[in-house]
Amino acid sequence: MAIDKALLEELAERRAKVLAGGGKDKLEARRAKGLMTARDRVETLFEADTFQEFGAHVHHHAHDFGLSGKFMAADAVITGIGYVDGRPVSVVSQDFTVAGGSLGKMHAQKICDLMDYAMQGGMPIVVVNDSGGARIQEGVDSLSGYGQVFHHNVEASGLVPQISIIAGPCAGGAAYSPALMDFLIMIRGQANMFICGPDVIKAVTGQVCTMEDIGSADAHGSVSGNIHFIADSDEQAIQLTQELLSYLPSNNLDDPPHKPTARISMSPDLGMNDLVPQDAKAPLDVYKVIERLVDDGHLFEVQKDWARNIVIGFARIEGVVVGIVANQPMVKAGTLDIDASDKSARFMRFLNAFNIPIVTLVDVPGFLPGVQQERGGIIRHGAKMLFAYASATVPKITLILRKAYGGAYLAMCSKDMGADMVFAWPTAEIAVMGADGAVNVLFGKEIKASADPKAKAAELVSQYRDKFASPWQAAENNMITDVIEPAMSRATVALALRNTLSKRETRPPKKHGNIPL
Repeated sequence: MAIDKALLEELAERRAKVLAGGGKDKLEARRAKGLMTARDRVETLFEADTFQEFGAHVHHHAHDFGLSGKFMAADAVITGIGYVDGRPVSVVSQDFTVAGGSLGKMHAQKICDLMDYAMQGGMPIVVVNDSGGARIQEGVDSLSGYGQVFHHNVEASGLVPQISIIAGPCAGGAAYSPALMDFLIMIRGQANMFICGPDVIKAVTGQVCTMEDIGSADAHGSVSGNIHFIADSDEQAIQLTQELLSYLPSNNLDDPPHKPTARISMSPDLGMNDLVPQDAKAPLDVYKVIERLVDDGHLFEVQKDWARNIVIGFARIEGVVVGIVANQPMVKAGTLDIDASDKSARFMRFLNAFNIPIVTLVDVPGFLPGVQQERGGIIRHGAKMLFAYASATVPKITLILRKAYGGAYLAMCSKDMGADMVFAWPTAEIAVMGADGAVNVLFGKEIKASADPKAKAAELVSQYRDKFASPWQAAENNMITDVIEPAMSRATVALALRNTLSKRETRPPKKHGNIPL
């Protein structure tokens, strides 16, 4: 017996209403402005014909204030599963054309159900935020909904990767769900994110500011450090999401998507030798070192415009996925400060949660001195790096390029902080402080009493440099694995990674450590 045609017609009609979102006019108006619709974003993210939608016909509960009986397609949020590069990924895409993408009880329930499914299935979560905020007409139900979403974000943390695309407004409490996720991608010019807007700030504090000052992608990318990537369009945001996923395992029990080469090339890269400045005080651009160290010279950099004195990002070395953490002497001489400590520590916590080896490149003269840093809590922030490295159980390979002084040497993953292998160039200086400083401390009176203090200081520095800051002294004391020619850096690090990929390390049982937040 054939199915009743009336039922098929009803099915088609209901599906068409869902797909129409906020209506044809609203969808066309968005596209005319160069913006994607919520469904456009989903279709662009996934491989063709792989998206399976959850809760397409879910509908809000009837309330007063004009919502009773009003149809709201998919309750203003599209959820489901699709495939990216052959792997399942879950998605939440808020639909601004339907009630401004506002969050109510059923909207939140759809998000939470999808996140539950993602956690059970061990797949990444991608959320596209484009919402006017809480659905006021639903009262405390919408507030409760946000709480449930936040709780699910925390449950998923460290279990599956979580990526947020800020594609439109994201204000007030709504901003905390992205903040609880692993990576935030924000679209310049069409998105904003803030807790209190310019009008509220002016009313409460008297301070005058613009949305560009506090809520724009550039403000969050370079000043607050709240986001990790900036895109110039929906398309670029999705491309960044796809590339980011290409470095990540689907969950905490999987290995990263390594693509190890059949054979490691042990050929020297003489160009690396040429990067070392003749003058030990001249800055070394760490980007040039990374370019020669990683496959195809490609670093997928994270938070590139914030705390630029340290560089972090994903790369492959002979096919092995790694997280790079590197001092950048071209900015603030490569010193560690509050922001650099926060930036690198959080990145390392993510790498450790998802089994990604850490490669650390060291050229650091110390922590940034200054009243503002001390009063801002540099001790507490710097301790985050120590905690992150010491608690990480993934493979940790450290390469000391030049300066490695004092507490900053330890904070950049020395052997004592748990590095599995530490290599150093012959130019490395590993010491409590540089030779100049050490000579002034130890021989200050003798230098001042000499006929030519400047010449005497230079003589003593030359005489004692190897004693105060020598890779050979460190090697003799088993603090480093080997001293290597810069040209052998890529081959040495690649081999070290292969030799530590099978690393298994257990720690004393405990609920969790207490990182100095």
